[in-house]
Amino acid sequence: IEEYVKTAVAAGYKILGFADHTPYRFPGNYYNSIRMRTENQKIYVEEIERLKEKYKDIIQIYLGYEAEYYPGLFGDLLELLNSYPCDYIILGQHFTKNEYDGGVYVGESTYDIQILKQYVSQVCEGTRLGVFTYIAHPDLINYRGPIGEYLSHMEKIIIASVETDTPLELNIPRIWNSFDKPQEEFFKMAGKYGCKAIIGADAHSPEKLIPGEEYEKALEIAEKYSLNLLETVNLKTPYISGA
Repeated sequence: IEEYVKTAVAAGYKILGFADHTPYRFPGNYYNSIRMRTENQKIYVEEIERLKEKYKDIIQIYLGYEAEYYPGLFGDLLELLNSYPCDYIILGQHFTKNEYDGGVYVGESTYDIQILKQYVSQVCEGTRLGVFTYIAHPDLINYRGPIGEYLSHMEKIIIASVETDTPLELNIPRIWNSFDKPQEEFFKMAGKYGCKAIIGADAHSPEKLIPGEEYEKALEIAEKYSLNLLETVNLKTPYISGA
């Protein structure tokens, strides 16, 4: 974790937010290797809290998580996250329904309108809870059906973003993989609504924090579609009762 801090400092960052894939307590012994184990949460928290203190005169560090919204399990997740210090969470919906019981990874190419609808429904519902600081890679859903169908449903995410004052993320790895037309059209529509946006590094290795041509491309997209681009975001308290 400290390598990320050192890289951010060298790159001139004033603020660095960590948002590792959250642990989730699933029924049975299910575990997905994309996320930390619950027993590693304490280590994650303690190390970031140590680095906050060590680098407090150099950089502001925030401790967060990237989480999916899984109905029926999310209240337990918030309880787990708030058992330790937690500054914020971001909504990164990688699966429909939930990953251990019939969910579909939304980054896979699909022509199934029901997958698109389910993705949009969960993102909107999660956004309206008011606990997520921003929506990570909202364009992750890889729907290949008619563009009109895509936009008619994805518009609901944009409306939820505006109504809850929850920014949309321009995700750097999505730009590494190149934008295709549906993703471009999504941000074009978001710009027409005056959506707030934030550029996220989604850095799975420290060097990905260093701004490069992908960051410049994100700036171009924000300007091209008149997105309300923020330098930083207001953190939302990740706690509600009865989720």
